[in-house]
Amino acid sequence: MKVTERLAGADRPLVSVEIIPPRRGGDVSRLERAVESILPFGPAFIDITSHAAEHEAAADGSQRRVKRRAPGTFGLCAAIRYRYGVDPVPHVLCNGFTAEETEDALIELDYLGVENVLCLRGDGPRREVPGRTAHPNATDLVAQVAAMNAGRYLDGLVGEPTDFCIGVSAYPEKHPESSSLDHDLTVLKRKEEAGADYAVTQLFYDVDAYLAFVERARDVGVTMPILPGLKILTTPAQLDLVPRVFGCAIPRALDDAIRSAASAEAAEAAGVSWARMMTERLFDAGSPLVHFYVMQNTDALVRLMGDLGHTR
Repeated sequence: MKVTERLAGADRPLVSVEIIPPRRGGDVSRLERAVESILPFGPAFIDITSHAAEHEAAADGSQRRVKRRAPGTFGLCAAIRYRYGVDPVPHVLCNGFTAEETEDALIELDYLGVENVLCLRGDGPRREVPGRTAHPNATDLVAQVAAMNAGRYLDGLVGEPTDFCIGVSAYPEKHPESSSLDHDLTVLKRKEEAGADYAVTQLFYDVDAYLAFVERARDVGVTMPILPGLKILTTPAQLDLVPRVFGCAIPRALDDAIRSAASAEAAEAAGVSWARMMTERLFDAGSPLVHFYVMQNTDALVRLMGDLGHTR
């Protein structure tokens, strides 16, 4: 089922999660246990991250391909859809992928029966392959997926249309590389005009900032759902890492509660309590779904869902 269809047909607030494949050579069983732990809560969909293969110049100036550090996105899509009966949403990236590779990947996903994709630029500096076509930004990537949905492939080929529901990212506190929030909103509107069906926000910890962002987005003409994305903070180390990596602000009250906790368990409880407050406020404000970034550890989310009494 498409994400937008699931949202439209929901008779209660929904949750979804984002996971990350194991690193190359890693054990997938931990991730399988994580997915199985959240099945009782009926996740609307599960995002699976993707990582670009890196390229570096050899001594003779040629390009040498470096393996992806965490492959497995497509395999996890198949497992999640057919083993667990949950709709997967694979990440499709600009960074490190050519338009030709993207078309091939989308064809494979279509054959697998995957109905949703999340189109992203990808983290880090732009990585290009000389002589190959690459998208400079997510808006152009969205346009390629939308063209395939209309039966228009690369090199002028007209073929069978795909039918992907297209998701994109949004940034309530602006993208770290953006000049302003107004510019971010302009980019978000361009993504929707290019064919995006919904947006998921980068993580945040201030509900008022998210609600103000959605209101401003509506003011500039963005009409697609903008789903809030949360990550439950449970350790002092995360308080230092998360703002540095994701550019989000940590409220003083949350910071104090976790840093002053007398034990690791108390720190986790403080983070879960804050996430509960945010989730309840978001649902009360009318959000149809809250998206949780769990990677491979669902312990805090399971605790939160239990506190909320959330079941399938």
